[in-house]
Order: sequence, then C-alpha cells, then structure tokens
Amino acid sequence: MTVLMYGLITGILFGFLLQKGRVIRYDKQLGALRLMDMTIVKFMLSHILVAMVGVYLLKDLGLAKLAIKSTLIGGVTIGGIIFGIGWGLLGYCPGTSVGALAEGRWDALWGILGMLLGGAIYAEVFPFMRETVLTWGDYGKITIPQLLGVNHWFIIPIFIIGGLALFRWFERKGL
Repeated sequence: MTVLMYGLITGILFGFLLQKGRVIRYDKQLGALRLMDMTIVKFMLSHILVAMVGVYLLKDLGLAKLAIKSTLIGGVTIGGIIFGIGWGLLGYCPGTSVGALAEGRWDALWGILGMLLGGAIYAEVFPFMRETVLTWGDYGKITIPQLLGVNHWFIIPIFIIGGLALFRWFERKGL
C-alpha cells in the first residue's frame, strides 16, 4: 500500500469522525468561537492525546520517525491570526469546511476557495517571508521533552492527566 493510500484512508476516517462527532456543524463551530460549546475543543484534544501516545509508541518501536519542524514564532503568530480570522468569518476551519461541503453545505465552498487562494498567495510571498517573518523567533527543532531534558514518557502522562482534568471541568460547566 502506498503512502498516498494511507493518507486517503486516514483522511476518510478523520472525516467520518468529524461527522460523527458533529464538529462540522455550524452551531458547534460558532459555540466554540464564542467559548460556549467545547465540543470541538474536546474532539481535537482527545485526538491530540491519542496521537501523542501513538506517535511516540511507534517511534520507540522503530516503526516511525519523527520529522519535527522548526519552532518559528513569527510564522505561527501570523498564521494563527489568519487562521482565526478565516474561521471567524466563515464559521468553519479547514478540515470542517471540507466535511461540511461533503455534507452538502455549499457555503463551505467559499472557505475552500479561500484556502486555495491563500495557498497560492503564500507560495508567491514565501521568498519574502523566508527572509523576514520566518526568521522571527526561530527556536529550531525542539520538543517539550527536549526543552525540559526529560524522556517523552514523563511528559505524556502529565498532558493526559491535564487533558482529562480539562474534560472534567468542561463537563461540570456544561460546556
């Protein structure tokens, strides 16, 4: 099986989970933006926690290799601002807009077209950004365990406990 097939299967599975988790619904997106419904936050955090365990387990077993990107504060800050503005204007983030279109919500097509246009603009301005924005706050290829000088299996349980505590707090608050 080719790498592209793994990507296709993973994408279909992720789309199925997005739909089943009801996170591609506009009311859930709006609730998350207004900090009144944490369904999307709980959905993504649960996936991050499971992936954290899975990725490091596969790495430790020699079945996967990590390809860590450099931590670039300038790029992350500007990208986060653009992402937030797009999410706020459209009401979908990139993954949920594709899922919403697959469910027949044609308004999501504007977001997908915006992503394609944004990608084209980024490709055009990348040489300029490489010399400016992408040099601001370059901390190199670091991870939290590397930063603290400890094994990743000391950090992962802390994140899992923190995530579970956050889930519990959300549930008690009715979020």
